[in-house]
Amino acid sequence: MLTLKYIQDNKQEVIDRLKVRNFDASAIVEDVISLDNERRDVQQKSESLQAELNQLSKSIGLLFKEGKKDEANEAREKTTVLKDEIKELTDSLVSIEDKLYSKLVELPNLPHSSVSQGTKAEDNVEVKSGGEFPQLKDALPHWELAKKYDLIDFELGVKLTGAGFPVYKGKGAKLQRALISFFLDEASKAGYDEVIPPLLVNEASGFGTGQLPDKEGQMYHAEVDNLYLIPTAEVPVTNIYRDVILNAEDLPYKNCAYSACFRREAGSYGKDVRGLNRLHQFDKVEIVQVAHPSKSYEILDEMVAHVESLVEKLELPWRILRLCGGDMGFTSALTYDFEVYSAAQERWLEVSSVSNFESFQANRLKLRYREEGEKKTQLAHTLNGSALALPRIVAALLENNQFDGGIKIPKVLVPYCGFEIIE
Repeated sequence: MLTLKYIQDNKQEVIDRLKVRNFDASAIVEDVISLDNERRDVQQKSESLQAELNQLSKSIGLLFKEGKKDEANEAREKTTVLKDEIKELTDSLVSIEDKLYSKLVELPNLPHSSVSQGTKAEDNVEVKSGGEFPQLKDALPHWELAKKYDLIDFELGVKLTGAGFPVYKGKGAKLQRALISFFLDEASKAGYDEVIPPLLVNEASGFGTGQLPDKEGQMYHAEVDNLYLIPTAEVPVTNIYRDVILNAEDLPYKNCAYSACFRREAGSYGKDVRGLNRLHQFDKVEIVQVAHPSKSYEILDEMVAHVESLVEKLELPWRILRLCGGDMGFTSALTYDFEVYSAAQERWLEVSSVSNFESFQANRLKLRYREEGEKKTQLAHTLNGSALALPRIVAALLENNQFDGGIKIPKVLVPYCGFEIIE
């Protein structure tokens, strides 16, 4: 959430920068400023009346002592009127603040200066690529390979739950577990402290990281308990720091977590979502950092390099895209997407997003830090990235490494899964 002070001080900049997202913020910004001015006026009137009330209350006792009974009773009657007026102003202030807050949460984060204007994925900018493209003939897509080698049962998942909930079997299950362990070990080597978070979060947590109210339609909601199944471990892990004041010298805080993730993916259909391409439940390892604002973009580069090392070690062809304004998430200031190439499907598959949210999430989370020797606190910066999401990584690994009679496992995974070839 953007801070009220920033909007007040930088009205036109906010409107102009949000145009990069194709978001017309002019009406909302005007409403915010108008409501804030109204709030200030009401608050000033309330404080003035309260001061008058306090003064009158002190004078009543003195007037009685001086025998000025009529003046004392008149003052007492006036205090009653003042109390009623203050109550009306207080009620009005609560209403104005509610309206102001509801307007503030409508505004997305300001894009970083490097973000280009665009409306769709085709407008994203490729910034780097690597890996070798496999030369395959008559390559099978991963859903056929999964059936041929009895690795993943999509039909059984439909029977047990519904479409988008596959069952991993045999070497398919072991490959899944191997990837999770590999990603967690690599994160640990990079200095991330592992946590195992809950798979359900409350409304406050969903709001803190920006999933609510923006994405409630994409989240599974356990209505009786008013809890939400997490769409990513980013939500519970970042919320560890909600309502916390950190010491500047202790920054950054680095956490990684494996979790199942749940997304309704409402409206998704067609050939591009077949097999593992889009699931309602999937596994992912997430990396999260809470950083000092002066270091957050340096840390973003570090996180991007970490994800790059993973796809390199998996021997997959990859590319990094800097997302345009229209393709970025609501809370992000700058996002890099990683894609790996699917040889059988002959297309790129997104496997990671790495983002800097600057102070946007921190403002919602009330996540602050304090410099040594200072009393004043400041908003921290938060960052997160997929390191990595498994389904499309598995799809690419199966498709790109197939040969007559089997599928070769990347060398880095062999110690984790215990086999070199799926036959």
